[in-house]
Amino acid sequence: MNRQPVKVLIVDDSAVVRRVVSDCLGDRPEIEIVGTACNPYDARDKILNLAPDVVTLDLDMPLMDGLTFLRLIMQHRPMPVVILSSLTATGSRIALEALQAGAVDIMEKPSASRFNPEEATVLVHKIVAAAASRVLGPHPELNSSLLRKVGSAERETRTFNPRKVILIGASTGGTEAIRQILAPLPPDLPGIAVVQHIPAAFSGPFASRLNELCRLEVREARHGDLLRTGTVLIAPGGRHLALRWTGSAYEALLGDGPKVHHQRPAVDVLFESAVKAGAGPHALGVLLTGMGADGAAGLLRLKESGGESIAQDEASCVVFGMPREAIKLGAARQVLPLKNITTAIDQFADSRAITAT
Repeated sequence: MNRQPVKVLIVDDSAVVRRVVSDCLGDRPEIEIVGTACNPYDARDKILNLAPDVVTLDLDMPLMDGLTFLRLIMQHRPMPVVILSSLTATGSRIALEALQAGAVDIMEKPSASRFNPEEATVLVHKIVAAAASRVLGPHPELNSSLLRKVGSAERETRTFNPRKVILIGASTGGTEAIRQILAPLPPDLPGIAVVQHIPAAFSGPFASRLNELCRLEVREARHGDLLRTGTVLIAPGGRHLALRWTGSAYEALLGDGPKVHHQRPAVDVLFESAVKAGAGPHALGVLLTGMGADGAAGLLRLKESGGESIAQDEASCVVFGMPREAIKLGAARQVLPLKNITTAIDQFADSRAITAT
């Protein structure tokens, strides 16, 4: 049975951007452009009249900014929204706020008068994934009571076998899932390596935002970084992240190799590198929300090499793609709702931990 094309409304105050996005999507059989809008008020009327499946939304617009309009959409008519943002520092920060407000994904605007073929493919992928997503609406703020949930102040500091490592992979919907997992965690954890499918312009601000929220130290990975206790390394957008054992610690290796599952960074690259580095029996792999199959095969290899493995459950995923493929392969020892994964990570860390005296 042929699937109906995804109906898209393009919202941007720039006529040039509306044309560029329309040209990019117009000849794609899986996409139907049902309209364009030059401001949120125009967009509001067209959402009601045209019933699009997905909205692409600019953030910097007259009359009403895109973030305010997004919040109104999520309040009155929740639907999948893909943010098209500028590459400025302010634009990146607001784009991340939009993900917390309920947007499904983000992408940088084209730097030229058209999308190149690779950018066009990425945009189509994001829109199709958005159409398949579960719109969860605004994500909760992390208040102080939630941040005290895992790791009480009275507990003695733990130390770990330096081989112990935690690996997390995610795609669509993953930025907020990762935020909700990491923010309540205590600082005495084995090193954590994260691959999130995210544009290069946003991975640095994403890591900085997490670092402000977390008791762990979070930063964008650099080539040669050592993955230490209490540290989270986020793969840079556009670069693969792999781990290598140096004899005393895991070293982060960044690469520009071919895309895997149409992604760079790819979750499978991280997971499989950890297996090759001998991390298997000491590793926990966590595969979160996202479209496609990236990470499923790597999670299976981690499990087969003696590691622990978790897949996010369907009900809490924005897109139940990557976890579903892992479950189908038998790669997940546990299938957990998002709200339980933080505790599971802390329990993994606690197993065979050495308590400081």
